[in-house]
Amino acid sequence: MLRALLANPQLSVLEQGINASSLRHKVVSNNIANVNTPGFKKSEVVFEDLLQEELKTTGLPLARTKGNHLSGQVSQGSKPFINTINSTSFRADDNNVDIDVEMANLAKNNIYYNALVNQLSKHFTNIKSAINEGRR
Repeated sequence: MLRALLANPQLSVLEQGINASSLRHKVVSNNIANVNTPGFKKSEVVFEDLLQEELKTTGLPLARTKGNHLSGQVSQGSKPFINTINSTSFRADDNNVDIDVEMANLAKNNIYYNALVNQLSKHFTNIKSAINEGRR
């Protein structure tokens, strides 16, 4: 029973999003740290587009709680990856990091991460409420 609760596809998607957000934070922090490094090329994390495509093709599968229910497969999901951007350079030292853009990306990622963690918390709160039969 516990395995069925934790094998929920929505949890898998939230987990993938949180992992991608954590990786994005590291990448953006690295870009900010190297803003004045000559020849440094910024990186970005690619994830949301991959997840969107996967959800279009496979959908969010249903949990199978009984043997005679329709079968559904739990997707392993898309893995985020780091893409280094070599095509642009707007400074004389061949560095392509714009500090304003990176700070905005960091703020955006912080909001994204907090929203995912909030959803995950609500999910577990609902499970806890069901276990307690609605009592406190």
